[in-house]
Amino acid sequence: MTSSPLSPHPDQPANASHQPRTADGSHRTPPVDASNPAHPARPTRLVHTAAALHELPRGTGVRAVVMTMGALHEGHATLIRAARRRVGPEGQVVVTVFVNPLQFGAGEDLDRYPRTLDADVELAAAAGADVVFAPSADEVYPGGQPQIRIAAGPMGTLLEGASRPGHFDGVLTVVAKLLHLTAPDLALYGQKDAQQLAVITRMAADLNFPVEIVGVPTVREDDGLALSSRNRYLSGPERCTALALSAALFAARDRLAAEEALRVRAASVGHHPAPDRAAALAALGEDRAAADAHAVAYAAAGALHGPAVARAAARAVLDDAARLDPPLTLDYLALVDPSDFTEVPDAYEGEAILAVAAKVGSTRLIDNIRLVFGAGRPEATAAHQDGATTDAADAANAANAGDTGDAADTATSAAAAPSPSAPSITSTPPATPPTTPQGPLGATR
Repeated sequence: MTSSPLSPHPDQPANASHQPRTADGSHRTPPVDASNPAHPARPTRLVHTAAALHELPRGTGVRAVVMTMGALHEGHATLIRAARRRVGPEGQVVVTVFVNPLQFGAGEDLDRYPRTLDADVELAAAAGADVVFAPSADEVYPGGQPQIRIAAGPMGTLLEGASRPGHFDGVLTVVAKLLHLTAPDLALYGQKDAQQLAVITRMAADLNFPVEIVGVPTVREDDGLALSSRNRYLSGPERCTALALSAALFAARDRLAAEEALRVRAASVGHHPAPDRAAALAALGEDRAAADAHAVAYAAAGALHGPAVARAAARAVLDDAARLDPPLTLDYLALVDPSDFTEVPDAYEGEAILAVAAKVGSTRLIDNIRLVFGAGRPEATAAHQDGATTDAADAANAANAGDTGDAADTATSAAAAPSPSAPSITSTPPATPPTTPQGPLGATR
């Protein structure tokens, strides 16, 4: 099987034809996840060595791997359920639990990173995993840290790579090793770690790994905060400040949608004299003709400034959060091309990723959202939805989106009041969370 690019359909079943395996030597019998009809009612096995993993009966079906660093939560469960659906009830889902020392820099939280293996096995089993592979550092790196590693290239030096030098080299090295050790047909990663997903996808393609890399949408808590193993480090006040990350992304998305609504309105009304424009708006059933006429004139005055507008809307929320107590300390806000993670120009059209990283107290968090720039394209509207999960249970765990409201209200307010609201006010969650479970290693960074 040749390597393939990021799959947009993580729930599409893969081919599988072998018979169910026996349950001999299992670690425990998991409860059946009633929300996941593809969950096989058979035990989940815990193994600690590559030899034990290779001895497990695999059959002739499809194997999927979900790589985590443990401390599993609902974001990881979403990945595992997506893997279960992809391989079907007769496929095999392997979850790796390994805290990778290569991706932690000096002063980072390797020793502090939570280790909760018993709870991890419980969650993985309930979500539909067949095997939990939890190797030691000596098992993964016999003889100590490897002298030869995989370099992430130019993409690995940007954003997260610039903030954490060598991080992606460590990620790719362990991902390559775990792909060899688990030998999967599919490997699923969260879109929350968008840059990580991009470098892994590129590695698989460039180095001809025989595996399909699948991205799974981000899972968010009810208040919009992206699920992360590190959220547990936040105090109550710190968590309130941390909501600014998702609020900034949603503000950019909503402002972009408002700009698009204005452009469409301007196109539909045309360039008539003001009285005619008001009459045309009235004919469309609008009660606020004068206000909307002003908004339309604003939109018709020139081209959209999509990327600049999105950046400004997000920046305003983050600037406000920097003045909170405790404050948010911004690492970066970047609007980048998904293919290479370089900043996009103001005239850019197409898909982009708006990414943010910041510290609240001693906890560093990241988040991102996908946007599409390009006036009037149907896919631009769809892009504001951020992508969607197809499983109802997963969608319930993600944040449900609020309606952006009446188009005229949105358009008018966008023209008159360009600054979004303060981050201390809970933002309306996205229509559906964007991209990635939680880190190669499942680390939601």
